[in-house]
Amino acid sequence: MPRLRWLLCTFSFFLFATACSGGHETATQTSAAGERPLIVYAAASLTEVFPTIDSTARYNFAGSDELATQIREGAPADVYAAASSKYPQALYQEGLVEEPVTFASNVLVLIVPKDNPAGIGKIADVARPGTKLVVAAEGVPVGDYTREVLNELQLTDALDNVVSNEEDVKGVVAKVALGEAEAGFVYATDAATAGAKVSVIELPKGSQPPIEYQIAVVKRSASKQAAEAFVREVLAPEGQQALASAGFLLP
Repeated sequence: MPRLRWLLCTFSFFLFATACSGGHETATQTSAAGERPLIVYAAASLTEVFPTIDSTARYNFAGSDELATQIREGAPADVYAAASSKYPQALYQEGLVEEPVTFASNVLVLIVPKDNPAGIGKIADVARPGTKLVVAAEGVPVGDYTREVLNELQLTDALDNVVSNEEDVKGVVAKVALGEAEAGFVYATDAATAGAKVSVIELPKGSQPPIEYQIAVVKRSASKQAAEAFVREVLAPEGQQALASAGFLLP
């Protein structure tokens, strides 16, 4: 009888172990077979708005130039959204993305800290000697737009006052909001996210550069249908309304 009980216990343990082993294998297969979240590489200025359009995607927000470089190097992006047509069009010509589509625009403004210690009241004031100006680096869309405006207004001497060249527009906003710089050029949408920490000075009429946001599906995406669906979401009335509510201009 004791031997019978031992045999029964051994058999029961064997069934239990087999069941656990089978359960673990199934879970592993499910995990392996499960689809990963869609990966969207997007300009830093889209940080607040894109998750309101699609909260399920995984986002990588940074300067459009940096993201383009990462895509060229094989980063696992499914969708690329830039604050300029320059990089999406270049990637398209290189055969790395599908044909880009314009989905929004923006406005460049000058921001100063709320207490405005330098007493800046107009754009020309950023060229005064000793003014601590922060801008985005060359190659970053907002940095290129900034230089375009300064050139248009014949204020390129202001670049002698630059104390920091930031990797993206968020860096410019942070430096000004924290009082580490006395002025900086950013998108109106990013100025709005800084709230009461900064004051906004608009550019003179006729000096506003054309700003074109473009989006494209990355050709080597393993989730082409989902990537195309995301682009449709951005272009759909609901997506466009979300962008408009965040202060973007619609094409």
